[in-house]
Amino acid sequence: MIVYLGIGANVGDPLAACERAVGAMREIPLMEVVSVSSWYRTSPVGDEGQPDFVNGAAEIKTGLSPRGLLTILKNLEAELGRKPSRRWGPREIDLDILLYGQEVIREEGLTIPHPEMHRRRFVLVPLCEIAPYVIHPAFGVSVRGLLDRLDAEGRVERIARGVRC
Repeated sequence: MIVYLGIGANVGDPLAACERAVGAMREIPLMEVVSVSSWYRTSPVGDEGQPDFVNGAAEIKTGLSPRGLLTILKNLEAELGRKPSRRWGPREIDLDILLYGQEVIREEGLTIPHPEMHRRRFVLVPLCEIAPYVIHPAFGVSVRGLLDRLDAEGRVERIARGVRC
């Protein structure tokens, strides 16, 4: 299955944390990192009284189920030092499933596509870099189309180039 992940952090050295997360994902069985977007410095959303984030996106291939992938990503966050925090608060690392193929999933604790991705410039800019023509399964619109239609503000500034694996 082709899956797109959002990656972000704003505590400590957020760029290093995001890169460590990608490195750790490369070691997970049944997960192949296909490409990683550039890294972007972004304005916080929700709780604006906190440091800027570093955000990016990754394309992976996986044989894991959506729930299995979520469990592995949450465990990886904990291994990388994420501590419980308030909603939209500072975080050591944040790994979100944005898209899981063309599946639409609404379960307790698991919503795919990510329910806020179409409203967030810091998600759509890096995702559009690696997957502009991927169609959002609930809206029938490409990632590029979602970004073009977005009226939300927020600074998204490239700070490091991405890689195609």
